[in-house]
Amino acid sequence: MSYSVVVVLHDSAEHLRRLLASLDEHLPERPQVICVDSGSRDGGAELARAWGAQTLVLDGNPGFGAANNAGVALAQHPVSVLLNADCLALDAGLARLAALAGERRALVVPRLLNPDGSVQRSAHPRPGGRDAYLAALVPPRVLPRAARERLEPFRAGSPRPVGWAIAACVAARTDLLRGLGPFDAGEFLFYEDLDLCLRAGARGIPTELHPEVVLTHVGGHSTRAAFADEALELQAGRRRAVIERALGARALARDDRAQALTFRLRAALGRDRTRNRALLNALRAAQNSPSWDSAGAG
Repeated sequence: MSYSVVVVLHDSAEHLRRLLASLDEHLPERPQVICVDSGSRDGGAELARAWGAQTLVLDGNPGFGAANNAGVALAQHPVSVLLNADCLALDAGLARLAALAGERRALVVPRLLNPDGSVQRSAHPRPGGRDAYLAALVPPRVLPRAARERLEPFRAGSPRPVGWAIAACVAARTDLLRGLGPFDAGEFLFYEDLDLCLRAGARGIPTELHPEVVLTHVGGHSTRAAFADEALELQAGRRRAVIERALGARALARDDRAQALTFRLRAALGRDRTRNRALLNALRAAQNSPSWDSAGAG
């Protein structure tokens, strides 16, 4: 299966260097690699061009979604893989993921590992469901395997549909992605992946986790540098806007309650108390922000 790889750059040169080296080390042949530079200042575009990637430099920094859309527009193959610069190939799994995507009408995602080798929380249930209350009240590790994987699908040992997945690595047929956007270009940052998966699901296009394909993902390097702790309220507000727009006010209310219960109980039990209190405060601030309420109602 021939495929294209779209990589968005935003001050990502060092990550990109390692990613491209991992592709050369593990893939039997280079795919079409399209690097879209969105406001970088570290020479990432030059690095991509020297490696042989097709390189597009956008004016300013229009955001992750708009940059991915521009990259998918240049894809020349039946399947496209949206791949973050801070991922690393560990074997030839990227080609396998592309082949899986070519066989189905779905968004296909791999298992992601943290740099220390632990499994990343990269695949999630659909938000706004009642199961989220169970996940808040009962440690998933004590539940039977089937129930635990329903609540924490990133742990699944075999392929399964999931509610949504982070977009560090997403493969799909190119025409399918173009039909979806793939992203809403009007949204600049945070939860573009949730929005993508929910919009796809509304069209009968599932998101499928294939844990037999594994990549490493660092995660959050650009947002940590740009926003620091302010990112928590931005993330909470953006999540709420996406859920209300896609699933409605009732699902948003359930998600708000489940999130608040989760953060409150974890803090009370001393599980990363400072961060969970910060998450709870960010959620409350987002709930009380007129700007996020109007964004969610659109």
